[in-house]
Amino acid sequence: MPLVLSLRDADDRSPLSIDLDGIVPDRLSSLTLPAIARLPVLADGRPRELGTLFHLSGDAADAAIECRGNFSRVHRLAAGMQSGSICATGSIGRHAAEGMAGGRLDISGDAGDWLAAEMAGGEIHVAGNVGDNLAAALPGSPIGMRGGLVTVAGHAGVLVGSRMRRGIVAVAGRCGDAAGFEMRAGSVVIGGDVGRQPGLGMRRGSVIALTARPEPPVTFRRGTAWRPGFLPLLLRRLAAAGFRPASAASPPGGWRQWHGDALAGGRGEILHPA
Repeated sequence: MPLVLSLRDADDRSPLSIDLDGIVPDRLSSLTLPAIARLPVLADGRPRELGTLFHLSGDAADAAIECRGNFSRVHRLAAGMQSGSICATGSIGRHAAEGMAGGRLDISGDAGDWLAAEMAGGEIHVAGNVGDNLAAALPGSPIGMRGGLVTVAGHAGVLVGSRMRRGIVAVAGRCGDAAGFEMRAGSVVIGGDVGRQPGLGMRRGSVIALTARPEPPVTFRRGTAWRPGFLPLLLRRLAAAGFRPASAASPPGGWRQWHGDALAGGRGEILHPA
């Protein structure tokens, strides 16, 4: 039986922002429910006990947490998680799964900005939309996502996979400008329209548009049309994870490759249907 968290009834004194940093299954699995209720969290920047903000039920012995209701003002959910699972039945706030190294996060609604920032491992699956800086580097950091898998069934904002080092990010809908900005490696897969300047400043890695034909930056060089050997393997993995656009991605003319960014070494690539 999972540990169930649901927000207490909102009123004029309810906090506008709740920070759940550290409330993760691998930390809570050995604690009793009263001990969990006394754990400190931040509400509007001030220390509070978890049990004063949330109704708690069940237990955490199975390393599973279920978040019920609208958590859009609850931030840093699953931040630093090492193992176990968290399921959010509604929308969640910013910086969810920041620095996550293992386990699984499922979100049935939307997620705010900075989802999976500097994530190192595990899986995240979002049924709705996500904000800006998905799987990106935090301000001042040279490296973003370091590993793991993120799938988004809806749309994403700007700077998807910014400074990404390793892993897979897949967005079924459209994404904003500068997807793959200054990528080091890894794969960003986009099922819908792609914003301006994809791959800008990328050193290595792949930005893959499954249906759109984005306009690469002027510092990219047009390559050949072919069928990369790694792509069917990547798409099969995504299809197995429930990413629907992956099963339909098979352009009859193959894939057009663009090499870039020339100003950063030119070893990255953009792929789209030829």
